[in-house]
Amino acid sequence: MIRITQLVHGKGTVSEALKHRKKPPHQVPSRLLAFAETRRPVIFWNITNKCNLACSHCYISASSGSGARPELDTGRDTGSGGELSLEEAKEFLDDLAEMRVPLVLFSGGEPLVRKDFWELAAHATARGLKTALSTNGTLISSTVAAKIRDCGVEYVGVSLDGAKAETHDRIRNQPGCFEKAVQALRNCAEVGLKAGVRVTVTKENYKEVGDLLDLSRDLGVPRFCVYWLVPSGRGREIYDLQLKPQEVAQIFDLLYQRARALNPAEMEILTVDAPQDGIYLLSKLKDEGSPESEYENALRLLQYTGDSCSAGDRVANVDPAGNVYPCQFAQLPEFKIGNLRERRFSELWNDPKNPVLAVFREKTKFLKGKCGSCPQKELCGGGCRVRAYAEAGDIWGEDPLCSFTQALY
Repeated sequence: MIRITQLVHGKGTVSEALKHRKKPPHQVPSRLLAFAETRRPVIFWNITNKCNLACSHCYISASSGSGARPELDTGRDTGSGGELSLEEAKEFLDDLAEMRVPLVLFSGGEPLVRKDFWELAAHATARGLKTALSTNGTLISSTVAAKIRDCGVEYVGVSLDGAKAETHDRIRNQPGCFEKAVQALRNCAEVGLKAGVRVTVTKENYKEVGDLLDLSRDLGVPRFCVYWLVPSGRGREIYDLQLKPQEVAQIFDLLYQRARALNPAEMEILTVDAPQDGIYLLSKLKDEGSPESEYENALRLLQYTGDSCSAGDRVANVDPAGNVYPCQFAQLPEFKIGNLRERRFSELWNDPKNPVLAVFREKTKFLKGKCGSCPQKELCGGGCRVRAYAEAGDIWGEDPLCSFTQALY
């Protein structure tokens, strides 16, 4: 995740990051977690594979019925479709609370489809965990928004994949879901629940990003997050819609310019799934002749992050059946760390002999091609390893979305 706004308005962020850097992650404000020195993972938890939509790019191939992910229909009969039962899920949350992880993000599928979501959210809050929700927004009425707030959820990310209803509804395969998502953002704002926009950018919608930023500002949305397409789940089936590197650069330039122009208190702009965006940002600061202090502040924040791909280090994913992966886009058998029904998450995560974690945590040693020889690899971590794996069948290959080759120093 590249926090463009924090990087271009770095002076205040650096001072705040220094203030909180040595604190335990559970005591660090969510927006500064990436800069904390102690590296406990943010948990992206797919609590269900069921969804009331069927989005074309869904990384977990969620659907309203069973069969989309056969592997989630296996295991003990402890929950619908192999999902962790309520008891198992609470035990998982108890383990995370003992670890003092900084954040648990409830995702799906559509997490609000899971009937015991409210019990899970309340239990997490009772155990002192910070929580967030990733949702398509279609089920968030004013009453539901207030209930989410009252359960202790701090933030809601609502997917909005176009500035026009036609685009969003086509991508998400349901007429009327655009208006419901927009209304969800309004409903959250009305009850004082922080909510942001998440958009997965492809050739279908990238020309609407500017208008979507405008719409988000009109709605008073404080956070705008762009996801670059990753070939995971149904994303593999539409990967021909991936942007070319020059189109990515065009969108990143738009985001960069908007972040510079906007007051950071009004909106935070971020990108996900392209760690090299941090290098692009440093390059733009240098090319524009920005004050040296701006460049140094941005560089310092990126250095605090370590490498900008947090998979297997500051990020962990747990799928509905309790399988643990380095990140939510790496849900493949070869990247499986273990299963919660066999070992506690804390035991899996802190096992120095786990082969998947061992390589993800030292990935810059194994990079090949231009990523292996790139002078910026310690800052970006070699881009997205899942994208490289899908491209060439080699997790240590080149990220095809990156065209950056120049040195910055």
